[in-house]
Amino acid sequence: MGEIDTIYSDFCDELSEQALSSGDPIETVFFQSYLAAAVENGDCIDLEHCPAAREGRGGSRVDGVAVDAERGVLYVAICDFHAQDSLAPLHSAKLERVRERLVRFVEQATDPASMATMSADDDGFDAFYLVWSQLPLIRRIRAVIFSNARLATARPPEAAGEMAGIPVVYNILDFSRFAGIMSSRTGGEPVEIDLEALDAPPLICLPASTGNGRYASYLAALPGETLAVIYGLYGPRLLEQNVRTFLQAKTKVNKGIIRTIRETPEMFFAFNNGITATAAGMTTRKIEGGAELVTGIRGLQIVNGGQTTACILAAKDRHGADLSDVYVQMKLTIVDAERIEDVVPRISRYANTQNRISEADFFSSHPLHVALEQISRRLIAPPRPGHVSGSKWFYERARGQYREATSGANSAARSRFEAEYPKAQVIDKTSLARLEFTFDCRPHTVSAGSQKCFLAFAEYISREWDASPLRFNDGWYRDAAAKSVIFRWTDQMVGASDWYRADRAWKAQTVAYTLAWIVHQGRSRGKAGLDLAAVWRAQDVPDELREVIRQVAPAVAAKLRDAPESVRNIGEYTKHQACWSAVSGLSIESLEIPDIIYVDADQARQDRKDAVQSRRLDVELDFEAALPAMVPHATAIAELARRARLATPRADQALRKLASGDVLIGPSERTALKQLIERLKAEGIDLPGDGAASPKADVEATTQVLRLGSAAVRMVKL
Repeated sequence: MGEIDTIYSDFCDELSEQALSSGDPIETVFFQSYLAAAVENGDCIDLEHCPAAREGRGGSRVDGVAVDAERGVLYVAICDFHAQDSLAPLHSAKLERVRERLVRFVEQATDPASMATMSADDDGFDAFYLVWSQLPLIRRIRAVIFSNARLATARPPEAAGEMAGIPVVYNILDFSRFAGIMSSRTGGEPVEIDLEALDAPPLICLPASTGNGRYASYLAALPGETLAVIYGLYGPRLLEQNVRTFLQAKTKVNKGIIRTIRETPEMFFAFNNGITATAAGMTTRKIEGGAELVTGIRGLQIVNGGQTTACILAAKDRHGADLSDVYVQMKLTIVDAERIEDVVPRISRYANTQNRISEADFFSSHPLHVALEQISRRLIAPPRPGHVSGSKWFYERARGQYREATSGANSAARSRFEAEYPKAQVIDKTSLARLEFTFDCRPHTVSAGSQKCFLAFAEYISREWDASPLRFNDGWYRDAAAKSVIFRWTDQMVGASDWYRADRAWKAQTVAYTLAWIVHQGRSRGKAGLDLAAVWRAQDVPDELREVIRQVAPAVAAKLRDAPESVRNIGEYTKHQACWSAVSGLSIESLEIPDIIYVDADQARQDRKDAVQSRRLDVELDFEAALPAMVPHATAIAELARRARLATPRADQALRKLASGDVLIGPSERTALKQLIERLKAEGIDLPGDGAASPKADVEATTQVLRLGSAAVRMVKL
């Protein structure tokens, strides 16, 4: 069995397990899995899962729909799911049949006569109405085909005429692409640009670096028409992942950029800051005189200038602008493949100092994510029901850490790892955002989709971290794990309930709103929230809370469906504060909520205070334990501090002691050194011996932490 076949077999097992635990049809779980990969890769934005199928002659189908109204883009996805144990080939004939059904859906959803025959009670009406209601804004269609079959050869995005008179680009996410995206740690597939294949002129680039072999930089004037063609094909995939998240979730089209393109296109190069991009390599050809022209770019990512790029395409699509006189200045950096994961996010951070992308909350190297990762590798949870030993909740700071930690391991090693870190006990950044906002009574933010929810969480958590980093401690992470236990149990309960199976819609919204409603009821009584400590101790949902959830969930589901008459799409309605205002005021007759499921406000305050004090001690011990490892680098750190003009007498004295091998530095010196290290890192200065580790090394290192106090350090010295 080949590697891809083994991956496929594991994927099928995971689908079956998820379908069984969630109560959802396997087709729904398949859609959600592929959607997560497509969003991660930039093939589409968050789609509303609203399957609509018409069978028979002229049948149509769609599985997911979303409209980016600001940019005039309609996203549609259709599933080609095969319930087979072995990986099947995806033939052109089958692909064409799937594509035709998707085309007919768009034609029906944009046809006044067809829409006139539909009513809100028809199956799939939400999908049709979502397209119809936004039709005046749609200027471009991005269609994605999700298939668990395998194409013989990879296909790049394809501009293939029109759907209902609207230009369309097709993307095929077959299983080979899906597996590649899910195993990538750099945010998805690399974008390969062949300028000659796009009938675009080659680029003349001016070298702007010494060419030391580690990276090379170039300056170029990129034709606006070329940039529009490339972005029209690849869309958000062209943008570095953090820029992509920010652009799709927050940034509006800049009217000033549009005005310049329409009125004074020849001045665009002078007026606009241009774009900053990275790549893994370039293809060139020599011309007469020895000069080189760039004909292809491998692994292109725009790390700054996403708004400029989107506006250029919008000017063409929405305003019919002539781009022939528009040129965009591009700073292109070629980065070695082994350094991409480390360097690209840093270039993105430094290139985006004018907006919120510069906030470190987006980046896996932010101290918050590092702190949570370290806590998760040492914090042992009580035994789960049916188990005799404890386990841990794995925090996935960087994408693919959990999967990569077991890659290449034999079955025995994998079993040991999964016993210590069960698959059901993985928390990543997006799930953490969903948990925090659900239990903070912001279900409408959760319902807005993973991207917008994460962006709001990133902004919120950055403020909280800046105000009190010690707040993010063992207690905070225990609470996060407990929230995950409650959320997953609620999701499974709803999925298995008869009332949900009779009308399978808006499960994710029902779960978020149900838990938020229960927390809201406790706060109205003066409670701090649910008793998460009890959930952590049991690693399960207490019976009293289960019974409350069972009674509340169907009432909340009914309330969501009982939307105001003006609401035509309930999925969109759940994304707004008005929906939460309506649901939070819901009164459920005969429901008695026992106080035992909540925690008193005074107790919660004391628990937080104790956790902060414990974290403060942990941080001090961690720093003291790290001093021996700093000894060989002390002189170099001192030199960096002097160059950056951050050195202080006490910190310099501490470094001189370390350089001599003496780790017994006094409290004031230790504090000064700790502050110096923090300032150097805040300035973006790489410290010797502080390199990034691989995910597997992260797990190995953080599961074998040696924690030394002052006395222990002295014993080592002696």
